[in-house]
Amino acid sequence: MRPLLLLVLALLVGCARGPARPDEPPTGPRGRKEVIQAVLPSNVRVAVLEAGEAVRLASGVVLRSGASTAWVITNAHVAAHALRGRALEVWVGPEGEEVRHPARVVALGEEPDMDLAVLEVEGLSAPAARLADEDIEVGDDLVAVAAPYGRGLSVSTGIVSQFGRDAKKGWRLKTDAPIGYGASGGGLFRASDGALLGVVEGYRTARLELPAGDRSLSFEVPMPGETFAAPAPKIRAFVRQHGLGHLLDDTATAAR
Repeated sequence: MRPLLLLVLALLVGCARGPARPDEPPTGPRGRKEVIQAVLPSNVRVAVLEAGEAVRLASGVVLRSGASTAWVITNAHVAAHALRGRALEVWVGPEGEEVRHPARVVALGEEPDMDLAVLEVEGLSAPAARLADEDIEVGDDLVAVAAPYGRGLSVSTGIVSQFGRDAKKGWRLKTDAPIGYGASGGGLFRASDGALLGVVEGYRTARLELPAGDRSLSFEVPMPGETFAAPAPKIRAFVRQHGLGHLLDDTATAAR
């Protein structure tokens, strides 16, 4: 009878506690909407300035955030403008109300094989993205966050179309997520857990011509499945090679 009595008491105590409090964190996997809302604050716009005016806008992802400084990963072909006498800024916030922070290049790769750069940004306080490890798989659902055409951040969805490591070209990742001009440096996040799978490097386009009276209008349209990105292992290796390993989180292993 004693075990039965203990079981009854345990059930009574559980009932007395009632349901979990509303402020207790939920358990189980998060939905895609929750993941998107969680990763959005880690994404920024990168502005190239000439004579104080923005002449080009791209995208970037916060890699590490300190008390008064943050480090942003973006593309080398964006950051290289700093070598040509142009200034760089990182913009956060809604379009037209953005807060602008001066940025300087602390790591710069060489195109096209290592189209990556790290910016050190003063005064930026934003949550850092969590880099994925090598556990990326073809078919993984992902969300792409970027600032196409220099406008505010927007989100598109797709899958990992290709992932692997080539003996000559190193790590590679492709996605069918739609993007537009200005998405260079934008983040690709796994839809299930928000891990940063890679940053956009470039994409192939097809020329579309439409008749317009006695003339024709032409457009460069990104081709589905032909968006290229630097995957997380490549980002991790690049950061370490430039002596910035302290910017990486400790939850993922170093790239082999």
